[in-house]
Amino acid sequence: MKDAGSKSAMIENASKWIRESASQGAQIICLQELFNGPYPCQSEDHRMFDLAETIPGESTEAMAKLAKELEVVIVAPIFEKRGPGLYHNTVVVLDADGSMAGVYRKMHIPDDPLFYEKFYFTPGDLGFRPIQTRFAKLGVGICWDQWFPEAARLFALAGAEILLYPTAIGWIHEEKEEFGAGQRSAWQTTMRAHSIANGIWLGAPNRVGIEDNLEFWGSSIIVSPRGEVVAEGDQSEGLLIADCNLDEIDVVRTHWPFLRDRRIDAYGGLLNRWNDDPPFTRPG
Repeated sequence: MKDAGSKSAMIENASKWIRESASQGAQIICLQELFNGPYPCQSEDHRMFDLAETIPGESTEAMAKLAKELEVVIVAPIFEKRGPGLYHNTVVVLDADGSMAGVYRKMHIPDDPLFYEKFYFTPGDLGFRPIQTRFAKLGVGICWDQWFPEAARLFALAGAEILLYPTAIGWIHEEKEEFGAGQRSAWQTTMRAHSIANGIWLGAPNRVGIEDNLEFWGSSIIVSPRGEVVAEGDQSEGLLIADCNLDEIDVVRTHWPFLRDRRIDAYGGLLNRWNDDPPFTRPG
């Protein structure tokens, strides 16, 4: 979706698309990052904190009501006000009975031109724990999380059946001509690699539209455990729907047994920031 100008308008627009998704048989419906407003992080502006809301709050209550009515799972990403001065980039997963199945708080927080998220968001403290829903066990990351293979692996090792990455990523106007195609290709490639390496389904809904100096590129994808793009969007608002046969996970993993052949005894270095050789020591 694109920014509709107000929280109420965004909730209304999301509700329209959710109803349309459900009418086409969708069971798990994932919205884009910070779905209920504009992307607020193009500058460090204290007024943007007014966009945040608590859990439960207006947006999660609306989505819970809709999930119960339609008997669907809704993955709703919001700007969370956890307490005074404490804010997160968060996903709330509403189960098909309207109850809260779980919460995920974005773990990796970027700080790049026009993506000044460290000003707004405290890093998540819930880890990479899948969320069980009526229809599948979901490993939900958020945007910048999708660039880290460690996160995808931990979700998969904890039993996730579908990885979801609600996203708000796009081109900076002056960079698009030179770097745009490569940036979008890299974004899709890294998520296809997560699917292949973990033998898992993956969905990434990305924002569309132009907001100030950013052009969100859409190009949302759904990926099979073999890394095949089974559905792909463009730069307009819309739906992507795919049948995700969870039985394929076991089939793929037995043919590509990456989990079987992992050398967990040899990966201790992954817990280091950098593996210096020889180790750096301070004098004295």
